[in-house]
Amino acid sequence: MFGFRRTPGRKRPVFFYLALVIAWAAAAWLPDHAREASAHNHPTDIQPARVAALPRIALLVGNQRLTAEVATDDTSRSRGLMFRKELEPDHGMLFVFAEPAQLCFWMKNTPLPLTVAFIDAAGSIVNLADMQPHSLDPHCAIAPALYALEAEQGWFARYGITPGTRVRGLPRLQRRQSE
Repeated sequence: MFGFRRTPGRKRPVFFYLALVIAWAAAAWLPDHAREASAHNHPTDIQPARVAALPRIALLVGNQRLTAEVATDDTSRSRGLMFRKELEPDHGMLFVFAEPAQLCFWMKNTPLPLTVAFIDAAGSIVNLADMQPHSLDPHCAIAPALYALEAEQGWFARYGITPGTRVRGLPRLQRRQSE
């Protein structure tokens, strides 16, 4: 994954933080009217109707069922829930990675308030983070995670789901053979 380098004990998203600082600095220099105009412009080649449907799976988060669209490649993970105006009840998106890493997410072009649950390789929630619409603030796993599960903000709290809760039904990706 871009921006990660191997160090004993943990991986650090150096490239991510550098890109985030550059993006933040560029946004700070934009005039207010240019920033407002760009927030409302959607690329014409990325519209919900034109995007191929992602596979869906049923997950059991604690004792609560959730249907999740599954993003397993760079393209689907990059798009995530961008431009979505609503989610069906008890639905979300599961991001699956080939290896555990210090994952970080933000909400560019995402109008929904979401909560992300970072999940380790054993299927336990490591931490939860509430994310505000259209924010570029990073929300990161506090430990290496293999999955990130996004749901509407408040969904996890409504069902008493906290760090340590088990998630069942998670898919696995093949590890890269190039190592």
